Amino acid sequence: MPDEAVLFTHWGAYHATVAEGRLLALAPLPGDPAPSPIGQSIPGALADPLRIRQPMVREGWLRARGASRARRGREAFVPVSWETATALVADEIDRVRRVHGNSAIFGGSYGWASAGRFHHAQSQLHRFLNACGGFTASSHTHSYAAAEVLLPHVIGSLDGLVGAHTPWPVLRRHTTLMVMFGGMPLRNTQVAAGGVGRHGIADALRGCRAAGMAFVTISPIRDDAMADLDAEWLAPRPNTDTALMLGLAHTLWQEGLHDAAFLARCCTGFERFLPYLTGAADGQPKDADWAGAICGLPAAAIRALARRMAANRTMITVAWSLQRAEHGEQPLWMAITLAAMLGQIGLPGGGFGFGYGGSNRVGLTPHPFSWPALPQGENQVVDFIPVGRLADMLLHPGESFAYDGRRLRYPDIRLVHWAGGNPFHHHSDLNRLVEAWRRPETVVVHEPWWNPLARHADIVLPCTTSAERNDLGIATTEGHLFAMRQLVAPVGEARSDFAILAGIADRLGLGATFTEGRDEMGWVRQLYAEARARAAAHGHDLPDFERFWREGEARLPTPTPGPDLLGAFRADPDGARLATPSGRIELYSETIAGFGLADCPGHATWLPPSEWLGAPAAARFPLHLVSNQPATRLHSQYDHGSVSRAAKVAGREPVRLHPADAAARGITAGMPVRLFNDRGACLAGAVLSEAVMPGVVQLATGAWYDPGPDGLDRHGNPNVLTLDKGSSALSQAPVGLSVLVDVEPWRGPPSSPGAFTPPDIVTSPQPESRMEHPVLAAIESRRSVRAFLPTPVPRETIARILTAAARAPSGANIQPWQVHVVTGAARARLCAALQAAAAAPDPEVPAEYDYYPRQWFEPYLGRRRQLGWELYGLLGIGRRDTAAMQRQHHRNFDFFDAPVGVFFTLDRRLGAGSWLDCGMFMQNVMVAARAFGLHTCAQAAFTSHHQVIRAELGLAEEQILLAGMALGHEDTTRPENALRTARVPVDGFTTFHED
Repeated sequence: MPDEAVLFTHWGAYHATVAEGRLLALAPLPGDPAPSPIGQSIPGALADPLRIRQPMVREGWLRARGASRARRGREAFVPVSWETATALVADEIDRVRRVHGNSAIFGGSYGWASAGRFHHAQSQLHRFLNACGGFTASSHTHSYAAAEVLLPHVIGSLDGLVGAHTPWPVLRRHTTLMVMFGGMPLRNTQVAAGGVGRHGIADALRGCRAAGMAFVTISPIRDDAMADLDAEWLAPRPNTDTALMLGLAHTLWQEGLHDAAFLARCCTGFERFLPYLTGAADGQPKDADWAGAICGLPAAAIRALARRMAANRTMITVAWSLQRAEHGEQPLWMAITLAAMLGQIGLPGGGFGFGYGGSNRVGLTPHPFSWPALPQGENQVVDFIPVGRLADMLLHPGESFAYDGRRLRYPDIRLVHWAGGNPFHHHSDLNRLVEAWRRPETVVVHEPWWNPLARHADIVLPCTTSAERNDLGIATTEGHLFAMRQLVAPVGEARSDFAILAGIADRLGLGATFTEGRDEMGWVRQLYAEARARAAAHGHDLPDFERFWREGEARLPTPTPGPDLLGAFRADPDGARLATPSGRIELYSETIAGFGLADCPGHATWLPPSEWLGAPAAARFPLHLVSNQPATRLHSQYDHGSVSRAAKVAGREPVRLHPADAAARGITAGMPVRLFNDRGACLAGAVLSEAVMPGVVQLATGAWYDPGPDGLDRHGNPNVLTLDKGSSALSQAPVGLSVLVDVEPWRGPPSSPGAFTPPDIVTSPQPESRMEHPVLAAIESRRSVRAFLPTPVPRETIARILTAAARAPSGANIQPWQVHVVTGAARARLCAALQAAAAAPDPEVPAEYDYYPRQWFEPYLGRRRQLGWELYGLLGIGRRDTAAMQRQHHRNFDFFDAPVGVFFTLDRRLGAGSWLDCGMFMQNVMVAARAFGLHTCAQAAFTSHHQVIRAELGLAEEQILLAGMALGHEDTTRPENALRTARVPVDGFTTFHED
């Protein structure tokens, strides 16, 4: 192994210094004007205490396999040999594909684990699973999933999103005004998919400023634009950019500043959009006054900006982050509409572009050919999910959902195999994900360190880092190739993803299919040979492999800056038709309109998100959380590294808030604070800054998820707070930037985060008594849920629950219980009758029996009141608002929207002991439901209207109605389901008689 070589990463290339088998230092390559500091985390992290040194299996899984899932993320691990680990994984894959089919395997992976072309974790895993017969995959990216679905409908491609942007040299020469919706933060330009050789975006921006370009940054965070730009700062409320753009567009139309000729020649549908803009369609003109009221900017400032945009060669840029929100398609579509009205699309330096500043590659002109990658083979499973719908898939197998005009169905996942990426970083609503993560029978993870994903695995396969293997690196947009020679030996028993998967493939009899007879260096040589041939086909000579490997790098000439985005189309709309149905820019899409989606109409529209500063929810949670990309790591990679740790505040991720918001809450700089909403809470360290507009808090993504026993994340991961739903039924994209919170000083115990402490390691599975048994987990997770999703529960599932419940004991085994299940139309009829009876109760009809005492007394009265206060408090119901209390009570008679209602009866001629028998049976039903991820609520309220139920269901008079029960999937978005009732401790109800 070399003493000096280049380490190539997603955030830059570094000269490595190695001595005595240790990586001592990394130095940026000469000529990089803005090297990233992230690389300085690598040397210290390679062999730190968090490194996984041998295969590990979760203790409960090793004992009970798929029957033990409740303790994922909270349990010790057992070291095993590679032989054992390989056999366990191979056997599970084989079992699942034989019993359930290949669609029951989810190939979880993401593309940022390594910049190497060969050791690309996602490609390795997908190649392996395709060799096994296929897998359920995810589509699109967390970065810009809404755009990936929308833009082909509007402009016929992804040009201007992931490539073909108007290049920086053209912008420098021609653009006089750049309007940056979402800003253009330099921290994002540290990285690029495929890797970075030279960081040039800051210099490009400075060059534009030196050439006289003016900048306007539109963002709730002032330093989303570099200070050198002297940018004007407009700070609208987050998620209101579409309304602002509409106000700008209305001004252009009202003052005759729009380009009618361009709209007629190059676009279609403007005449369908215009009535909405002017208010002819709905009575509300989308003028600057209307827009200002929504976004919080003066109408005069909106009109002035519109006039300025019309008077300049204007480039409208939209950060990728704007579409990571509820209705995230709309700001993109409206930006295109606004640019079309200006008539500058396709002109040098004019038009629009998405993602400038989003990475180091946007605005660079690549070479006119693609670089080679590891072939993945063909996936024979057609099932897939949009990338943000992971938890939905796991929670709702078999349920259908809308996507891009189609109806798809979630597969029933039994095994998750994950290599690269960290869903406990990038997925929304982590508390919901944790529950969903318990559904698969087995979770296999490749990881170098004990990050949150590894902790939530059943089988952990320790993999190498880029410094511990050989690879080929290519900064694809720069034409810069790097020989990624192995620098140090693998830590412990770590193996490359390729070696891990080759071993499993061998055991499955697929070794030759997976490896094609090549080892690591065989593949590196093959990929370089393909790269060399592709370059040669375009007139570029690369050295032979031996010379390249010896010298360490090779570089192609910088290509001539490419054309303006849609320049050829503008010049000849008929000869260079777009791949849209009309061949034009579709400001109104007949295709999308034909889908009939309420949350994504046929043209750009202001659709208020459920969480923004103008929403009713802001009364309870008055701060909008912006969770942007971090400056000290790539997503969650190297959060445990020295650079990221040095930026922590109070040992946690820093959260920035405006001094006025801090003062109103008694928060001072440096103190630990608690961010919270109905979905979760996390701790962070307070930083006060006027660069954040009032009403907004900023907490970067990527802090390693660190839940305590109470579910509180102790480290500052914003995704315990974010909303897990699709942007719309068109794209089903993530919406992590539509979230309201509040912040308060942390007054709890000064506990230290445990994110950087490895889990417990035991030498062998411990006796069952050492662990929480799955039965205990089911009992302790049972609670009364008072808001359900409409997701159907299969009849066979209900029957399975009742079969298990029938194991309840009963005196002399008489089994006195009778059960009546209502679903579908029968449920609807019964609910309607019950609601009618509840609205006009008959005082002459007594309750079936007295469930509660006629005169309350302590301590029971206090407990009852406490429950009521807590529930009504979550619902925002005041203590004297009896009407609202009654409305909530009447939700009993709709089973709290659960799709399944259950009634329990017994023969009233039986004795009191049979009531006990039925109570045990009902408890079994509630506990057994948890095994299927279902929740329940036992309901005595039905006894007040027993005659309605008796008539609807035909109950015999001798049958007494004991109770009802709602059964279904919890609606985790509803505030009432945040209720967690206290329990009296054992010594409060138990007397031990021992002497």
